[in-house]
Amino acid sequence: MTHHRNHDAGTPLRVAVIGTGGIANAHAEALKQQPGVELAAAIDVDPARSEAFAGKWGVARTAASLAEALDGGALDLAAICTPPSSHFPLALEALSFGLHAVIEKPPALSLSQMRQLETAEQASAGSLSCIFQHRFGSGAQRLLALQQSGALGRQLVGTCNTLWFRDQPYFDVPWRGLWDVEGGGPTMGHGIHQFDLLLHLWGPWSEVTAFAGKLARTTDTEDASAAVVRFESGAIATVINSVISPRETSYLRLDYENATVELEHLYGYSDHHWKVTPAPGQDAVVGLWNEGADHPSGHPAQYAAIIRSLQAREPAAVSISDAYATMELAAAIYASSVSGTTVSRGQIDESSPFFTRMDGHLEPWKQEEALEA
Repeated sequence: MTHHRNHDAGTPLRVAVIGTGGIANAHAEALKQQPGVELAAAIDVDPARSEAFAGKWGVARTAASLAEALDGGALDLAAICTPPSSHFPLALEALSFGLHAVIEKPPALSLSQMRQLETAEQASAGSLSCIFQHRFGSGAQRLLALQQSGALGRQLVGTCNTLWFRDQPYFDVPWRGLWDVEGGGPTMGHGIHQFDLLLHLWGPWSEVTAFAGKLARTTDTEDASAAVVRFESGAIATVINSVISPRETSYLRLDYENATVELEHLYGYSDHHWKVTPAPGQDAVVGLWNEGADHPSGHPAQYAAIIRSLQAREPAAVSISDAYATMELAAAIYASSVSGTTVSRGQIDESSPFFTRMDGHLEPWKQEEALEA
């Protein structure tokens, strides 16, 4: 049952926004900036919320479900902006209608769900894209090109820190901090953007050793994790994910043979957030870095890429398979910290308890709390 047509650049791309809470505004704003896009439907279980959103962004119609929205007219793309636990069923529903879908992070709650999405996508006329917008700033794209040219030399040592601050009331929202609703704590919900960018730049990881814990907040999940990651290239990086750090920063430091490249920002970056320090005798790298236009990271940059790929009928800007490697690192950080072992890429398969839930169904930090009590 197909409810979208193969569209070309000449016809508007009709988009439904599912879930009209906070992040949906970032999607609407980004979509409004793209030529040839029509915000066709706002979908929310709360009609007052979808109507307010529709009024704010000039959306043609509102509905309580995707099926109801489709009764009002054809759609091409669904932007899934709901809390994490509904990303997976809504993506499956969009694919069942033959629609393309864009899924906010995390795209699913488990590696098992990611594999099911891959299978469903293969059987559908629609395709899936996952929001990892840090890949799309000009800084990341320039760095990829410089890496590939050989100008930077080999990748050696990296630091990837997401040090954010969320107070207790943030966790007191009913759906937050629960394994079966959010899938995890800052490793899944916050730091995933930064280490997705690290993996995008440095390629496949091979093994990880990690610690995680609940140090300061009342919540079921971890509030901090720290990992050491070895890449297939031999490079080594540390990855820290925290929501208990008073001075907030998102920091990436990549040491190559010929330069150190640093990115420090909070929720998004422009070229001025990057800093390149050449190794002795390698000053030419800085000149290469300073070439090209400045395009900030963010939803508009990723949506431009998504819409280009749909119009060209090319693979999605960040496919489910692309996102699997990032989700697999998150799962391995949890598996390593809970099991006290080093975890290799590919090790978490159907036979592993960490395949179907990030905590391996062990609720480790919830138990810790019970022991302390």
